[in-house]
Amino acid sequence: MEDWKNKTIYQIYPRSFLDTSGNGIGDLNGITNKIDYIADLGVDYVWISPFFKSPQKDFGYDVSDYRKVDTLFGSNDDFKKLLDVFHNKNLKVITDLVLSHTSDEHEWFKKSKGSRENKFSDWYVWQDGKPDVDPNNWLSVFGGSSWEWHENREQYYLHNFLTSQPDLNFHNEEVQNQMLEEIEYWLKFGVDGFRFDVINFLFHDKELRNNPAKDPKLVRPLGFNKDNPYGLQIHEYDNTRPEVIPYLEKIRGLLDKYDAISIGEIVSENPLETIGNYTNEKRLHMAYCFEFLSEDIDFENIDSIVENFFENHFESWPCWAFSNHDSKRIASRVNKDPKIIMEKLLKLKGNICIYQGEELGLLESDVEYKYIQDPFGKNFWPDFKGRDGCRIPMPWKSKSENFGFSNSKTWLPIDKSHQSLCVDIQQNNPDSTLNFTKEKIALRKKIAT
Repeated sequence: MEDWKNKTIYQIYPRSFLDTSGNGIGDLNGITNKIDYIADLGVDYVWISPFFKSPQKDFGYDVSDYRKVDTLFGSNDDFKKLLDVFHNKNLKVITDLVLSHTSDEHEWFKKSKGSRENKFSDWYVWQDGKPDVDPNNWLSVFGGSSWEWHENREQYYLHNFLTSQPDLNFHNEEVQNQMLEEIEYWLKFGVDGFRFDVINFLFHDKELRNNPAKDPKLVRPLGFNKDNPYGLQIHEYDNTRPEVIPYLEKIRGLLDKYDAISIGEIVSENPLETIGNYTNEKRLHMAYCFEFLSEDIDFENIDSIVENFFENHFESWPCWAFSNHDSKRIASRVNKDPKIIMEKLLKLKGNICIYQGEELGLLESDVEYKYIQDPFGKNFWPDFKGRDGCRIPMPWKSKSENFGFSNSKTWLPIDKSHQSLCVDIQQNNPDSTLNFTKEKIALRKKIAT
């Protein structure tokens, strides 16, 4: 059995983990500072959400320079130190990499929007049209049309997310090769793998055909709120195109040279089927979807869903998650003891991802509108409050300012109800969710080996 299978991954959202700079925002040195805590959990890998240079309109998922750590989080040297410290503890580090789109502040887009006749003119998805007539009916995940008119080029550009997140044109081989170079830069730097954001969004239909309408009765969560019009289309042409698979094979060929692993995020019409198609010995190592991250999780049937996956996709490999930075915390979606939830997760066949705070049994926080940071929440309030509720800073010390996360005003408000769940309290309680999680991770590791 491959040594990366059935491992446990710990996801860190750096903004909310630990602030060491005093700006109220977590940073890379904060992660390094907590190496003993992370190692003590017994996990095998750490996945760190984006920390590259970015205007932070989507909190790092809008990259303006793939090769620089954003000063908000530290420096490239800080990240190198982090890698060295984690590797000395036999912990592997996976970085989050957004391939499908960049920030509109990336130099590539600045040059692309400047002219139709330079090297970068075709690096993004541009389409002729009129200012008041979209090229087709494609929708943005974050609301509204996925097309934005640009006066200078007198063309539309495609953005599957925010207007400030233009989609790269992967039909252009130069773009494909460039993104492989960005991957290799960090492989040479020493990372152990990548979590690839919305990996099925890399390619679009060249003919720009309209997506068919979906029967409202068939609408189900796909990683976004049910009230989002995005769910009223069958996304046949704007993502999960057949061209993705050959490119995944190129990525895998590169990763294998460095003995690095890959996790793909899947947001598609048939996510488990897509994981089956995208993962094998020649494509991604593993992938996850929102099957267990949605509001209507079928907790009682999780085992059968997992079993069916392996029966139908015996050459593929999943990564299962109950919580992450994009979804409401599991303890607020399932009316069960957090220990029961954690035990269920850690018994599943496949790789497992635990989101920071899940080991503490944290509930979703209720963030008032005036404090909302997430553009997703701002666009759909009050029907959907966004993702801030699961991104509240980690509670470390029960009697310290901001529970030990920061000595300054925090980027999201501290949840006072977390006091009894702070790490220092749970560490000293043998019956805590934290200590229970450690025990179950150790048991999982013993069984897997």
